[in-house]
Order: sequence, then structure tokens, then C-alpha cells
Amino acid sequence: MILGLTGSVAMGKSTTAALFRAEGIPVWDADAVVHALYSEGGAAAPGIAALVPEAVVEGSVDRSVLRAAFLKDPELSRAVEGVVHPLVARDRAAFLAAHEGCVLCDVPLLFETGGEAWCDRVVVVTAPLHVQRERFLARPGMDAAAFEGILARQMPDADKRARADFVIDTSHGIDAARRDVHHILKEVGCAKS
Repeated sequence: MILGLTGSVAMGKSTTAALFRAEGIPVWDADAVVHALYSEGGAAAPGIAALVPEAVVEGSVDRSVLRAAFLKDPELSRAVEGVVHPLVARDRAAFLAAHEGCVLCDVPLLFETGGEAWCDRVVVVTAPLHVQRERFLARPGMDAAAFEGILARQMPDADKRARADFVIDTSHGIDAARRDVHHILKEVGCAKS
């Protein structure tokens, strides 16, 4: 059983993934894979350097420089995805081959990349827009322009919720989210207790 976990920026997806992990579900984290691919010596750095030379410093990708380049040229993200997505897919395939039973794949752009096709069920993490904005702006170095830029590249939250098998509203607190996770695992036959 492959559960896909997705949600727009600052919706509480990482916290929700941790709740699944606490229930004994192996979690594959696309963001962590990308972080490794962008780090010094990471497999994505050479390809990104060919597209945005100033974004690669001493063999690692400077995400803030890359993010600024995306804001200037929205089409650039497609080219970078062409470099990064095959590397991410290879890592995901290795994770799935190494695990049996129920797993969770935490993928921020699941619907945007067609990832729901390889998932058995999809869980969308959501929160009201004002909560999402507040969470995002509380992050170091983030501002309203960055928030709007990221939202413009992501599928609208309402569309994600409409396509989901399950929705977890993280604005109700951690205990409510934990109950939702347990309920989902019971419903799909993955509950450990």
C-alpha cells in the first residue's frame, strides 16, 4: 500500500509525515532527497549549474539563489525539474523496492508531477489560507513575494483537496491530526495497533 502525502507549502506536511512515522509507517521524503541531491557533490548540482551557474557554489546548490531565479523566470522551474525529477524517481524506486507492506511517500508536488498515478491512496494536508500564510512568513528569510511565487507554482489547495482520498486539516492541532492519521491507517489496513 503506497500512500501519497501532499499539500501546499506551510500546511503542516512534515509534521503529518512524522505522525505516520510514529505509527510505524516507513516514510520516503522527496524534500530530503532533493536536499541531498543539492548538497555538495549531489547528483543534481552539475545539471543545475548548467542552467543557473550562479546557483551552484563549491559543488552545492544555493536554494535561495535558485528560488530568486525562479521568481525572475517562471519557466526555469520546468528545466530544473527535468534535471531533478529523474534522480528523485530513481531514489523513490529504490525505497519502494526495499520496503514491503504500507509506506508513505511525502511529495510536495505530487499532483503537479503526476505522482498520484503510482500511489494507491492520496492524503492531502491542508489549513486555511491565513494559517498557511502565517506559518510561511514565520520561516526565516521568507516574505510575501516568496509566498505568492511558491503558490503560483503549486496546484491550488482546493483542487488538491478535491482530488484527495483523505484530507487532514492541520489547523485543528496535533492531537486532531494524530487521530486523522490513525483513522486513515485503519481504513487502508495499515494500522499497527
